[in-house]
Amino acid sequence: MEDAMKRMNRRRFFERMAAATAGGALATPAPRAVAAVEDGFQIGCYTRPWDQLELGAALDGIAGAGYRYAGIMTAKGKSWVVITPETTIEEAAKVGEAVRQRGLQTLSVYGDFNVGDSVVGGVLALSRLIENTAACGSPGLMLGGTSDEKAYESYFKAIAECCDFARTKGVQLTIKPHGGLNATGPQCRKAIESVGHPNFRLWYDPGNIFYYSDGKRDPVDDAATVDGLVAGMSVKDFLPPKEVMVTPGAGKVNFPRVLARLKRGGFTRGPLVVECVARGEGRNITTEARQARRFLEDLLAAA
Repeated sequence: MEDAMKRMNRRRFFERMAAATAGGALATPAPRAVAAVEDGFQIGCYTRPWDQLELGAALDGIAGAGYRYAGIMTAKGKSWVVITPETTIEEAAKVGEAVRQRGLQTLSVYGDFNVGDSVVGGVLALSRLIENTAACGSPGLMLGGTSDEKAYESYFKAIAECCDFARTKGVQLTIKPHGGLNATGPQCRKAIESVGHPNFRLWYDPGNIFYYSDGKRDPVDDAATVDGLVAGMSVKDFLPPKEVMVTPGAGKVNFPRVLARLKRGGFTRGPLVVECVARGEGRNITTEARQARRFLEDLLAAA
């Protein structure tokens, strides 16, 4: 009986996914913050490359590198991760205002939550994170998942409980390949299907597929396992043995083939947000970020 129920829930999930796709409901939410671009993709950059600096300097770098869209992730400040469940609504709104002051629009927020001792605690924490994401004007909240086997079921139950609330706030929830129990496409698929809600999808990260497999799992092959799930991408490259602070196009990720395979699986529009670039002594981070933008523009033009 239990197996039959699982099959029924899985079937219902895919029926909902198909119906939503037909009606356009699964497209990346495009409320106030996201303007469509001609080819259906939006090229943005997270704050992470500048996260040794304060948020304002990171946003200046994104704007200076010629991007129209920003992703809020990490920066020097009250907390390394900019938006957390403990962030106040007022603080989150100020982040959004700082983005707009630079002529940018927010595409994505990275944040995460702890389940704690109960699913209820996880729901409360994630609900605050969703409210903060909406307050800063982002249509997307990217979660990192969990590596704790004991917390796994409760973590994704909390997400399931919050999917409808997130939709009312204009926020799409996603999970990325991030190590632990969601390090590969199949593991992320399992998590997404366990939630079974069309407002919870995948934010692909080809660099992390290499990183968490120690370079053994090629994202070109892994991308074939996530058909129908992808809502956006963290544009991240990889160099062995374990390095992702690499300007996209300079590492092992074959971005033309990865993107082509994701397109075959249904990812034909949505955010492409640079997460990492090379940095270090003598490197100008903004110059590297500009190079990453041009790489993506050339990639889309060629495609």
